[in-house]
Amino acid sequence: MGVTKADIEDNNDPVYVQRYDTTEFYIGLCLAISSSVFIGSSFIIKKKALIRLNRAGAVRAGAGGFGYLKEWIWWAGLLSMGIGEAANFAAYAFAPASLVTPLGALSVLVAAILSSRFLNENLNLLGKMGCVLCVLGSTVIVIHSPKEEEVENLEDLLLKLQDAGFITYVVAVVSLSVFIALCLGPRYGHQNVVVYITLCSAVGSLTVMGCKGLGLALKETLSGGQNEMGNWLTWIFLLTVVLCITVQMNYLNKALDLFNTGIVTPVYYVLFTTLVIVASTILFREWQHLKAEDMLGNFCGFLTVIMAIFLLNAFRDMDVSMLDVKGLMHPKRDMLMPYRNNRDDMGGLYGASGMTHNSI
Repeated sequence: MGVTKADIEDNNDPVYVQRYDTTEFYIGLCLAISSSVFIGSSFIIKKKALIRLNRAGAVRAGAGGFGYLKEWIWWAGLLSMGIGEAANFAAYAFAPASLVTPLGALSVLVAAILSSRFLNENLNLLGKMGCVLCVLGSTVIVIHSPKEEEVENLEDLLLKLQDAGFITYVVAVVSLSVFIALCLGPRYGHQNVVVYITLCSAVGSLTVMGCKGLGLALKETLSGGQNEMGNWLTWIFLLTVVLCITVQMNYLNKALDLFNTGIVTPVYYVLFTTLVIVASTILFREWQHLKAEDMLGNFCGFLTVIMAIFLLNAFRDMDVSMLDVKGLMHPKRDMLMPYRNNRDDMGGLYGASGMTHNSI
């Protein structure tokens, strides 16, 4: 049997209590960070495989070709993504969703840095600032995020699933998704990026809740001494995850096909992360014991990461460097010197020809 909160309360050793409270948190944190590294790297590895394939003269993937299936580098990228997704799934079993989900932005950071190094893609000054802000914002989120889980087993989770607040949230998400899919999407989906992204984000928040519950079931089975594979709730979570991911990917691909990736990525990150935090707050009550300064720290860290994602994606094609910044630092009189020199030259010309400005 695993250690329970009652066992901890009976133990008066503060060091033991602190170790219990933070061990699983740091395991989840390491899994979330490693997930971002593997997922971010997978994009670069697969891109290298596609470039190599194009140089060989094979039919491009965008044109319906499947030659990449013969490239071992592409399979290495797929393996890297699989490991990253598995680590991300495991992270939800150990750390609060309000910590794991925002840290997904680190995969964008990893992809940006590696693409600059191995794909010779330009990472301009704004992109570098976005990388720094992404690290700073993620650090603030880690420092101020919830450290304890309010749900320890499926029995506790089942009680919370019956809470009126969460049932209301699920009904609202399903109703909104159906309304967008049947009414708003066909009319306005091709005009406004928010339409399909809202559907993806809303359904995605339920995906994370399903992953959280499924991870808890696996955790109890592997380390809790209780087999939850025969529990009907485990299979409900699995079915929810599969169904929600299918819907989520379908409409996300529509958004990517209609709009620029530089716009889709930051909008999707903001809406998805926000709704995941709302859903986890309602279901798992992860913020219940947070102090006001920690809530403010989470909010500020989240805003910082949003700005970082925006800088990394929205201005990626602009040629901005430190030379442009140095030019702005020059005093205005230096900028006026060419105008003054031209004016003096014109004055000399007028004087030599016997004409004045007034005569003109």
